[in-house]
Amino acid sequence: MNITAVIMAGGKGERFWPKSRTNLPKQFLNISGNKSMLQQTITRLERLIDIARIFIVTNELYAELIHAQIPHLPLDNIIIEPIGRNTAPCVGLASILIEERFPDSTMVVLPSDHIIKNDSEFIQILKTAVQVSTQGDNLVTLGISPNYPETGYGYIESTGEVQEINSMEVHRVSRFVEKPDLATAKRYLDSGNFYWNSGIFVWRTSVIRQYIQQLMPEMHDVLETMKAALNFQEQHEVIANEFPKMPDQSIDYGIMEKVDQIYVIPCVFGWDDVGSWTALDRIDEHDENGNVIRGNILNMDTKRCIIESNNGKLIATLGIEDLIVVDTDDVTLICTKDKAQEIKKLLKELRVQKLDQYL
Repeated sequence: MNITAVIMAGGKGERFWPKSRTNLPKQFLNISGNKSMLQQTITRLERLIDIARIFIVTNELYAELIHAQIPHLPLDNIIIEPIGRNTAPCVGLASILIEERFPDSTMVVLPSDHIIKNDSEFIQILKTAVQVSTQGDNLVTLGISPNYPETGYGYIESTGEVQEINSMEVHRVSRFVEKPDLATAKRYLDSGNFYWNSGIFVWRTSVIRQYIQQLMPEMHDVLETMKAALNFQEQHEVIANEFPKMPDQSIDYGIMEKVDQIYVIPCVFGWDDVGSWTALDRIDEHDENGNVIRGNILNMDTKRCIIESNNGKLIATLGIEDLIVVDTDDVTLICTKDKAQEIKKLLKELRVQKLDQYL
């Protein structure tokens, strides 16, 4: 099969601060297992796609990290964005570069920092998604079957129009919806036809370019300019000149929410987006008091906490509940679990106080 992959690896992982830092963000850390999240993503994809067909989109700061962690990835497959944008420009840029080298390919687009525990099931679902994407101008996404009312994810609603391919259900998509409040999330869960938006997409490269032309014409014009310029200029120079002209917009908003021919495959393969420290409650083992313990920890009368020591220093706790405690060489974070999604506020204040050495 003529399949390529685009891994988005430019994020800063700010909600995993202080372990995730500007110079070593979450995707390059060993959050679960003995490999970084990016390395796990590559290993998983290589079960289906040759490394020569796997591309990573990132920024200048992380290019050397990627080469160090994935030394067998061709250097030309590291695509450098000169400025932070969003997923639509990322996909657009990758599409024109892949079209040149692998015409008529099917593109798998996915984040670099998600956990998937069942690799075999993931690969089988990808094969089905590729098959669906070639049956017309179809866009395919993987939807995670929810098992609790999560408010931190976007959702995908099925129309109820279902076909079976390779013993898997493939649902026609009704709509994409933003992160809900708790009451709405409970309603989605009870309905049985809503799925978490995994941010994993499959489509033919030519088809996504067609939809970009139709629905994001200004971005299409920039991409066409870039494509033409690549014939007589260095790739790095072309991207540096043209990429900043593209809109800061997500592929969900720019394309997926506006197209009729979208299909979702409901998935259960041990997925987690590891969006914040509370993800460890879902992916790690707990002690008898519901604590997640990593490192040199002494705890007494401590319940439902996440405690991590990254430098060998002993952390001793007594009589605390529902806290996150993370100790690094230069920062100690202490916050309640219900504030885990708000850690970015601390980083904003660090910038205000010009304490960039802690970012």
